[in-house]
Amino acid sequence: MRIIAGSYRSRSLEAPQGLDTRPTSDRLRETLFNVLAPRIEGAAFLDLYAGSGAVGIEALSRGAASVEFVERAPAALKALRANLGRLGLTAGFRIHAASVKAALLRMNAPSKFDLVFLDPPYDAAAEYAATLGALGGSAGALLAPDALVVAEHRKKERLETRYGKLERTRLLEQGDAALSFYSATASGAEE
Repeated sequence: MRIIAGSYRSRSLEAPQGLDTRPTSDRLRETLFNVLAPRIEGAAFLDLYAGSGAVGIEALSRGAASVEFVERAPAALKALRANLGRLGLTAGFRIHAASVKAALLRMNAPSKFDLVFLDPPYDAAAEYAATLGALGGSAGALLAPDALVVAEHRKKERLETRYGKLERTRLLEQGDAALSFYSATASGAEE
């Protein structure tokens, strides 16, 4: 794995040991950031199920103002901290060593995220509905008014078009993976 663009371009990243974490491929990350490019500079970025931190670190490399990483797996946290240390990053980020559900409950409403990326383990399908449902409902106060929420998932696993106030606005497929993009709508149904 490597950082694709920005101030840390071409620097390599460590992946966690074992098969519990599936890092976002360089190619899919490049597709994601091509879409996010106009919005990334100065953005507050939330990387849920962060794993090695590759997506959040890419956001920092490309000019995000801050990144909050949420990860609970010890091996992934070790790789995430090693990657940040290897790059000499000491500011502009925060690590929540907790489950996504617990982290979303603990974050205070003044935190407003412009961009949210979530990539739960593919075998944890219920995490998609729980997390997107929370962001479209009870945790919606964490989103900036024009926030974009992006979920990486298996292409063959279709996510809902709406989770509370979040409505899918775009679906990109690449290989076996897909990216579903969600925006908050004022008329969204509460869950």
